[in-house]
Amino acid sequence: MEKIPIVRTAGSPARLDSSPSSSLSSSPGSAPGSSPSSSDDLRRPLQKLEQALRRVIRGSGEPVHFALAALLARGHLLIEDVPGVGKTTLAHALARSLNCSFHRVQFTSDLLPSDVIGISVYNQHRETFEFKPGPVFANILLADEINRTTPKTQSALLEAMNERQVTVDNTTFRLPDPFMVIATQNPVEHHGTYPLPESQLDRFLMRIRMGYPGMEGEREILRASGTWDGVESLQPVASAEQIQEWQTAVRQVRVDDSLTNYMLGFVSKTREHENLALGVSPRGSQALYSAAQALAFLEGRTYCVPDDFKRLAVPVFAHRVVVSTRYASTLKRSEQAEAIIQEIVQSAEVPL
Repeated sequence: MEKIPIVRTAGSPARLDSSPSSSLSSSPGSAPGSSPSSSDDLRRPLQKLEQALRRVIRGSGEPVHFALAALLARGHLLIEDVPGVGKTTLAHALARSLNCSFHRVQFTSDLLPSDVIGISVYNQHRETFEFKPGPVFANILLADEINRTTPKTQSALLEAMNERQVTVDNTTFRLPDPFMVIATQNPVEHHGTYPLPESQLDRFLMRIRMGYPGMEGEREILRASGTWDGVESLQPVASAEQIQEWQTAVRQVRVDDSLTNYMLGFVSKTREHENLALGVSPRGSQALYSAAQALAFLEGRTYCVPDDFKRLAVPVFAHRVVVSTRYASTLKRSEQAEAIIQEIVQSAEVPL
């Protein structure tokens, strides 16, 4: 069996091949009989991280909350909205708040797959080909306006997002751990875009929208714009090792069997719904399960509640389903899917 080489990049953790193998019992505050104070020690840096992001992203705090949940669940995040509402700012702020390697790629129509994953270059002195890693070799990759590039380049991220590795010239290279793709895109109805295929969308744990801020939130944005440096003023509050510790703790959050059945009821209805041509895949079921655990941990709980699944169903499921062409509505395609998922969630019986 071919040995998988390890590629190191500047700013990456010392052990890129390391996995969050430490059990919850070895983490501070994570053992079943741990004291409340030790549990607080585990979450305190996470609280500081959220507070730092909220100083940059004014208005609704839900996008920040969901972005952190995606990070804790070892998932990737797709932020979709119109220009100017803070999509790139949220992604950049999250990256700057973490003491990890970070690369940003502006996706354009002339971008090539090698511009993302890297390329083999011939070394005349050694008379051999050497692999030059691309920007994908980072803990946090910001794929800005991902739907502006061609499907060929979009597909370069498929293996990286799913297997957390890339293959070049029959050689497989592991990516750093943790690894997260934060992609932004304008709505597909805009000109000059290439809609992401279902296989690509299914690899994103969540798709969220920033939305327009309220009047008070926009007033805060205007007042703060001339008094501080925004994203540039952020300082790292968590390391790669700390993120791995959170991700390990998240997997230990309890999910009752009744809640699992509650979630599977959503999934089953998406596959049978008359207005959906394609339902949620098993990967989608895993995504909602992990996201609910992450949200519970983020809110200081060691167990999930029905509200975790209700709040996350739309951002986790809506981009994974395909609306039937027979469904007539004045809403945009993406909004139709959200409306159907919301209808399914509201009709489900909540376990007591």
